[in-house]
Amino acid sequence: MRGLNKVTLIGNLGKDPEIQVLEGNVAVAKFSLATSETYRDKSGQPHTSTDWHTVVLWRGLAELAQTYLHKGSLIYLEGKLKTRHYDDAAGARHYVTEIVGEQLLLLDKKPGESS
Repeated sequence: MRGLNKVTLIGNLGKDPEIQVLEGNVAVAKFSLATSETYRDKSGQPHTSTDWHTVVLWRGLAELAQTYLHKGSLIYLEGKLKTRHYDDAAGARHYVTEIVGEQLLLLDKKPGESS
């Protein structure tokens, strides 16, 4: 049986994307994305829960992020989960799980656009 690794999120950027250009002129962008859900408790009081996700975009998507994304931007993102590890100076192993974006849609309203 084949596996499926697919993530779909709609959320807001927590900060401006950090852009790097690697060897071979390969652009990479990294940013945090907040997704929120609102629910009501037993007494009917609304509560909001927010999760933060680390997103990595490569090449053309990174260039798009550099040009159009900023803190607060609302985006639709499709991608896959990727876990990597590294060893720190003390020899302790750390694991990082990120979302590698494969498709990105900008959902911000254009200036002058009504809802």
